[in-house]
Amino acid sequence: MINGSCHCGKITFEISTKPAYLVSCNCSICRKLSALWTYSPPDEIKLNAPEGATVEYLWGDKGIIFHTCNTCGCTTHYTSVKGTRFAVNTHLAEPSEIKDLRIRHFDGADTWEFLD
Repeated sequence: MINGSCHCGKITFEISTKPAYLVSCNCSICRKLSALWTYSPPDEIKLNAPEGATVEYLWGDKGIIFHTCNTCGCTTHYTSVKGTRFAVNTHLAEPSEIKDLRIRHFDGADTWEFLD
């Protein structure tokens, strides 16, 4: 199980099944956020993000909504506008909980393919 939260603890997540890998994307927003994403079916991630707790940010093709805690400023997760994608930022988990997981590098800047 992987647990994480924003800095102030207002937004938390719990991943019930360890993912096969984490994703480091090199697109402009993921680089600036220094995010390390995991994608899981919604029934494998318990997200506690109270109504109004996040600031939402859409960019580029307006397909993904990034959610950032409105108190401490940590980007905790993203959702897709169409409801087909969901990810949490595992850099907000304890390092010991993710240290053994493979990190795959995704080229979101150019090719939209994994680099490894």
